[in-house]
Amino acid sequence: MAPRLKLRDIAFFERPVQFARPFRFGAITINATPQLFVRVEIEVEGRGTAVGASAELLVPKWFDKRPELSPAQTVDGLRRSLQIARGLYLARTGFQTAFDLHASCIGAQIATCAKKNIPALAAAYGSAEIDKAILDALLRGVESNFFDGMAGNIAGIDARLSPDLNDADIARFLVLANRHRSERVAIRHTVGLDDKVEGDGGVADPKENAGARYFKLKLGGDPEADAIRLIRIGRELATLPFDYKVTLDGNEQYADLTALATLVSRLERDNALGPIFRKLIYIEQPMPRDVTRQSPLGDTLRRRGFIIDEADDSYDAWPTAHKLGYSGISSKSCKGVYKSIVNFTRIAKLDEEGAECFVTGEDLTCQPGLALQQDLALGALLCLEHAERNGHHYVDGFGETPAAEAQAFAAAHPDLYADAGQGIRLSIHDGDLLTGSLNTVGFATSVHPDWSALRPLEQPTSLQEYLA
Repeated sequence: MAPRLKLRDIAFFERPVQFARPFRFGAITINATPQLFVRVEIEVEGRGTAVGASAELLVPKWFDKRPELSPAQTVDGLRRSLQIARGLYLARTGFQTAFDLHASCIGAQIATCAKKNIPALAAAYGSAEIDKAILDALLRGVESNFFDGMAGNIAGIDARLSPDLNDADIARFLVLANRHRSERVAIRHTVGLDDKVEGDGGVADPKENAGARYFKLKLGGDPEADAIRLIRIGRELATLPFDYKVTLDGNEQYADLTALATLVSRLERDNALGPIFRKLIYIEQPMPRDVTRQSPLGDTLRRRGFIIDEADDSYDAWPTAHKLGYSGISSKSCKGVYKSIVNFTRIAKLDEEGAECFVTGEDLTCQPGLALQQDLALGALLCLEHAERNGHHYVDGFGETPAAEAQAFAAAHPDLYADAGQGIRLSIHDGDLLTGSLNTVGFATSVHPDWSALRPLEQPTSLQEYLA
């Protein structure tokens, strides 16, 4: 039986993160944004108190892409989501399992945020970050690591939010996942829309791509312009001395099925795109989330392998997308650890029945330390072979993290970080990340941030003031 806990406190902090190079995806270019840190204190029934932590960038214009809002306003929307979630979680005063707490709050979180004009994907961010910190505290309180804890369903995940499953499905697949979890996860190197393509610093430069065998190529939404750019990238990737695979990410930029079909037709028919098309695994979230839900993929598009990402804003998103012809769904811990596990269970069950569906690992610039380790551990549990990892690419190591904090992470997780003379950075082994040191008490980390070096989360301006 899953242990029960009682929440004592939730605190939010942030730290500025300056990017080493511009990151352009969709219609936004990021040069800097804050990183969120969550600290929770819980009481584990019969075991005393424990402290847990989580972290994630407050990424502008991804959770909420409405054109009338500035990037700063969408970051404020995430701050408001966190504050709303804090109030809902702390209002639950009795002992309950971690998943009880999540399940009892997520509906009210989505509904309350909707009244504040915050979309569901941004609403889920507040719950997701608190859930990660609670899980870290719970694992510490019972002195378990993430993998063993999840195999035993320490959070008490059940099927109440996924009526297409039953409780036994989730428990069984958690055990099976842990048995086959990934000891190595290959990095998938992101090529942003402003990233250099050719020559030194280009996509085939090992100093730039860190020896990656997988590449995630951003799309801009114009089939002709995207095709021309993909031809250039394909020429460079074809020079690599080893095999490679690619994924394409539309970030909701393709307006409709007609534009998407134009791109797919060009990929299939243009020989110059062969180095991309022959290596293509899937295409990620090409159309806006609302258009996605209203647009069944035809037979021609279905066979190409599409996944949803931004459209994954609820527990019923994957069943809906599957009926529309999508083959997979992304896992991101910023969208919810429990939802990722439920979707993995759904897809594993479908595959047992003969379907060919999959979960992918995507990265919203997870920074070294808490964010990267917790998301990587989730991907390892879901048996992912490769996952997008772009935090090391767009940010200089640990960025503005105090040196002592970065050194503490490197000492505790020496298979993940190393100092090659330019400061502590992610350690990539022949294109892979090793997951061995994540097998430690807590949610994939032996270290918490230096709380005294963080500033409190900024108070957001109300969205009503923005839209007035």
